[in-house]
Amino acid sequence: MMLAKSPEDFLAMTGSDGALLGLDPGTKTIGVAISDEGRGHASPLETISRSKLTEDIDRLRLIIKERGIRGIILGMPVNMDGSAGPRAQSVRAFSRSIEQALGLPVLQWDERLSSVAAEEAMIATGMNRKARAERIDAMAAAEILRGALERLAMPVIPT
Repeated sequence: MMLAKSPEDFLAMTGSDGALLGLDPGTKTIGVAISDEGRGHASPLETISRSKLTEDIDRLRLIIKERGIRGIILGMPVNMDGSAGPRAQSVRAFSRSIEQALGLPVLQWDERLSSVAAEEAMIATGMNRKARAERIDAMAAAEILRGALERLAMPVIPT
């Protein structure tokens, strides 16, 4: 398995550059976002309508191949008090499946308020409700990825 236990472990596995994939797994869709090679920006890419796990993984595999992805940031449902959310068990199982199938390092990332931030950003641009509904999952994945990129860019201060 290639589950990183910390951002530092993830960096050791992926290096400090190269594109990363951000995923916001839901019960019906998977929001997908991508970073640039320098890991300075996160952009929404697409929303995958969930079907069979093997088909979902095949789509991710294609994106990884086309985009030269070095690692995956996976949104983990966390309650506001920091405890695991009700969907956490399902996302952990999904994490194990993509780790095994895709062979890339995975960093599970707290996704609290990612959908709220994505919705607010879309409203600020004047996007209508229908367009927001079509883009919310990919935008939430970009918010998750953006948060992880900010943390990965922080220097580690020895204690």
